[in-house]
Amino acid sequence: MIEHQQEQFEREPGLILLTGATGYVGGRLLQGLEQRQLRVRCLARRPEFLKPKVGAGTEIVSGDVLDRSSLEEAMRGVTVAYYLVHSMGSSGSFEENDRNAARNFGAAAKAAGVGRIIYLGGLGNDQEALSAHLRSRQEVGTILRESGVAVLEFRASIVIGSGSLSFEMIRSLVERLPIMITPKWVSVPAQPIGIDDLIAYLVAALRLPVSDYRIHEIGGADQVSYADIMRAYARQRGLRIRMIRVPVLTPFLSSLWLGLVTPLYARIGRKLIESIVHSTVVRDKSALEVFDIRPIGIDESIAKALAREERKFVATRWSDALSSSAATRSWGGVRFGTRLVDSRTVQVERSRTT
Repeated sequence: MIEHQQEQFEREPGLILLTGATGYVGGRLLQGLEQRQLRVRCLARRPEFLKPKVGAGTEIVSGDVLDRSSLEEAMRGVTVAYYLVHSMGSSGSFEENDRNAARNFGAAAKAAGVGRIIYLGGLGNDQEALSAHLRSRQEVGTILRESGVAVLEFRASIVIGSGSLSFEMIRSLVERLPIMITPKWVSVPAQPIGIDDLIAYLVAALRLPVSDYRIHEIGGADQVSYADIMRAYARQRGLRIRMIRVPVLTPFLSSLWLGLVTPLYARIGRKLIESIVHSTVVRDKSALEVFDIRPIGIDESIAKALAREERKFVATRWSDALSSSAATRSWGGVRFGTRLVDSRTVQVERSRTT
């Protein structure tokens, strides 16, 4: 019976629940699932924000991973669920929010009979004292597994693609600062992955046997530092940059600096930098054996991201996800002459007037 169900699942995944569809990776994944004409249901706190972005055959349900009761309807009839949410952009204890959200999601999935959960976490040596963000990402994977549902946890480093948080930060720094004062963290090794390769892994996981559902570390073809990535970007843009190293520049000061010259919020920048100081490279290469995917290197990833920026707007951006204050920040590197456009919107309640 189990073997029959496995064979059926490999042919047709059934109803897929997608969380985080308003975010950068989730938005790209939604497009990939719809292009393959798969049955998708999106969970969204504000369905009205997501509705214009989905295809006619995609269902949207209202729900919040921090509200267990709201997940019951969303889970009904689901065979596999993508967990692509996190609270990095929120104020307060994002670790506690992530912890509670993962417990709610895992328990609701188990109760509804969901067979599988596919989760995107972060690379980092769990034997080291990781940053709060990386520690939380790995803790979420553990909590989801404790639910008793089969969990495939991808652990990835920097994501390179038009509109991704890391790419927008790198682009802003290189485009705006021909001379930079750089702290030690720009030399820490990472293994960036292109957005197309990341989506390929997430989609391929749908038909992976349950026996291969475990932690898979994934990354691009190259191990490089942030300084290497900035130099690679500068070469492709025909720009010259000079980096002057300084021995001390705290994450707090670095985040304020990023807030001035890049589209990052200082709060998100600080959490990002706290994670950058840790090496995020693939140590377990089993994903290359399990998946028929051969990720591209940093130069090709940047070239693809720049080519997509030739469009008027990128398909999805890191800032698409709604913040806890209901404000959105939209920055796709759009240029009008020599100007860069940075726009924000916020919805407010008001009474009807005549």
